Amino acid sequence: MNEAIIVVTAFLAASLRMATPLALAGIGEAISEKSGVLNIGLEAIMLMGAFCGFIVTFFSGSLILGLFAGMAGGVTISMIHAFFSISVKVNQTIVGLALNFTVLGLTSFLFLIVFRGATTLPSIDTFSEIPIPLLSRIPVIGPVFFSQNIFVYITIIAIIATSVVFYKTEWGVRLLAVGEHPQAADTVGINVYATRYLACSLNGIFGGLAGSYLTMAQLGFFLENITAGRGFIALVTVILGQRKPALIFVAAMIIGFSEALQFNLQTMGFPIPSQVFNMFPYLVAVLVLLFSIGKNRNPAALGIPYQRSER
Repeated sequence: MNEAIIVVTAFLAASLRMATPLALAGIGEAISEKSGVLNIGLEAIMLMGAFCGFIVTFFSGSLILGLFAGMAGGVTISMIHAFFSISVKVNQTIVGLALNFTVLGLTSFLFLIVFRGATTLPSIDTFSEIPIPLLSRIPVIGPVFFSQNIFVYITIIAIIATSVVFYKTEWGVRLLAVGEHPQAADTVGINVYATRYLACSLNGIFGGLAGSYLTMAQLGFFLENITAGRGFIALVTVILGQRKPALIFVAAMIIGFSEALQFNLQTMGFPIPSQVFNMFPYLVAVLVLLFSIGKNRNPAALGIPYQRSER
């Protein structure tokens, strides 16, 4: 029985670690979408966060500086998207796609330039686990939730904080108003543009953290296209979670569970081609998305640029 509990605990802890970048990016996108800005460039935000976090940590030797650099990288990409979507008023989907392709090429090129003469894959130290006294000793729950790295704790805090902001604060009401009816919000004195820019900056912060997690907590190195579609899977968690932080976390855990199962099945030596294991988390994401069809309601002004003169 004790061995079974140990196995289950380890599996749940692994699922939470796999779900962390999806939940972080999903929460950021939920904030952006509630304001009416659809950003499918999460892949670009995460990729730039992963790259900036790794580069700064590698040359400075400081994980804390790398953490802030990752957030700054994510905010930079998100602000580019915000400028074209909010100020220039171009198609938000096209801008997001363009950023995905641009950042994929840019980060690969910059990594090649910086480490052109390297004979081995450059690596960095990663954030270690931080057991919380007393709480980490609780059976099952303790090792899963209270003996993790800083990114997992940030995710848990972010879920609670955004839930409070969405449903218990004036800014949450303003955010909802801007996403549902920006003309009405503007009429009562809410600055639509400022609210949307702030929402996009928060999306960049969370997306940058999600990308930094891959290089600074999970892997310890950077590779071309290291996000491998996780930005798109994070979009699935937003759709399935209906932009509600707690439900986004649940959706991320479902996909994280499938990713952890993938690695466990591989280590157990199941006679299945490796390509099947690699596609498993994405297959689960598609199936989960199919079951959510017709159950999600988008903000009325989602993806629609606000023209102040068109009242």
